Amino acid sequence: MLESVTYFISLIVLASGFFLGYAFRKKISVNAVNSAEKKAEEILDKAKEKQQDILLHAKEKAVSIMDDVKKEEQQRRRDLSHAQKRLEKRESLFDKKLLDIENKQQDIIDKTKRIENIKQEIKGIQKMQMERLEKISKMSKDEAKDLLLEKTENTIKEELVARIKKLEQESNEELERRAKDLLSVTIQRCAISHATETTTTTVQIPSDEMKGRIIGREGRNIRTIEKLTGVEIIIDDTPDVIVISGFNPIRRHLAKRVLDKLVLDGRIHPGRIEQTIEEQKKELAIDIKKAGDEAMYEVGIPAVDTKLVQLLGRLKYRTSYGQNQLKHSLEVAHLSGLLAEELGANVAIAKKGGLFHDIGKALDHEIKGTHPEIGYNILKKFEMSEEVALCAKTHHDDQPPTLESLIVKIADSISGARPGARRDSYENFLQRLDELEKITNSFEGVEKSYAIQAGREVRIFVEPEKIDDLGAIKLARNIANKIEEELKYPGEIKFNFIRETRITEYAI
Repeated sequence: MLESVTYFISLIVLASGFFLGYAFRKKISVNAVNSAEKKAEEILDKAKEKQQDILLHAKEKAVSIMDDVKKEEQQRRRDLSHAQKRLEKRESLFDKKLLDIENKQQDIIDKTKRIENIKQEIKGIQKMQMERLEKISKMSKDEAKDLLLEKTENTIKEELVARIKKLEQESNEELERRAKDLLSVTIQRCAISHATETTTTTVQIPSDEMKGRIIGREGRNIRTIEKLTGVEIIIDDTPDVIVISGFNPIRRHLAKRVLDKLVLDGRIHPGRIEQTIEEQKKELAIDIKKAGDEAMYEVGIPAVDTKLVQLLGRLKYRTSYGQNQLKHSLEVAHLSGLLAEELGANVAIAKKGGLFHDIGKALDHEIKGTHPEIGYNILKKFEMSEEVALCAKTHHDDQPPTLESLIVKIADSISGARPGARRDSYENFLQRLDELEKITNSFEGVEKSYAIQAGREVRIFVEPEKIDDLGAIKLARNIANKIEEELKYPGEIKFNFIRETRITEYAI
């Protein structure tokens, strides 16, 4: 029963709370609605006020835009009016120019008519003059033309004959000039300067005391050297110098190498001399082989028999008229190759023939016969071709049998006969150069001079303050005349005069 009462009371309380909550919530809702309506009215009022402001601003802006549009329209009208005025002015000028052109055209037409009338008058006058000329000369126009052509033909014939003769002469001169150019270019590409002694060699020693040691007790050392090397050793009063004399250059060179080695070593006695000579012979043989290999490589010839290469290397120590034979052979080989290339001959045969053309001189001191014959036999022995062997055999003949042998003969003549190659000893060579410079320096106005190109050219600097252009020409002639009178020289000497003024300034 108590539980029922409690349950009932709970229901009553719950129901009372529900109704009280509902009433309170409704009151709150009514208040919220009223507040929202009030805010909405306020917002609506503000929106209306803002709308009025916007409309007013829009009206003002529209009025401003209309004013701007009117101004732009007025400006465009003014521009259009101005452009229309300029166009009208241009049209007026165009009409005026067109009228001027029409007037000038009419003037040209009138002048053309007058010119045509004048031409007709000139033609009539020419016709009258021609008739008068025919009457005076008693010849028709065709007869006068034929006579003129005949005279012109005779004159031209004479001129053509003279011209043909001149062309023939110029052709010969041109061929000679081209031949000289070919030879000069060939020489220029292979030129070598040679100036060596032929029968003596000098050896420098540290002091005169060494001369006594080389002579030895009762001359035993010097006798041993002379006996084993086959040369003559000259010891005189010349300070610090010993002279080796001998016809065979290889023996002289061997003796020089032996003396240099003994002087450097300091031990000089017959036993040491014999040992040194044997060592130097081996080294000299190696050097000869090396020289031959280098010559073959320089010319570009394939490998041949070793003994033939050694014979070629012996030419390094052989001279002819002061010209080193190996260098001469190399020069002839290069010249022959160049000439053969230009003339369409066999370049390989020409080079081989040029390199081995004097191979006989390597043994002409030991074998009887001329060096062309010895060279031919040597090349045939080592199975060289007949064409190459003929180059060695016939390079001194008047009429070589093949084109390659003729080329080798020409190259040999060029190498041997060019200025400075032969017939001039070392002392004479230096003396001639010294005399050239002394003669040129002796003239007033010459500042300095240099002899170059083995004495074939002298470069002379003159003082520009003392010598003008005309004076330089006169000075050149005077120097050339004096050298022609006082000096003997091969070929010709070229003088180059240099007159210059140099001014130096500095910008700071």
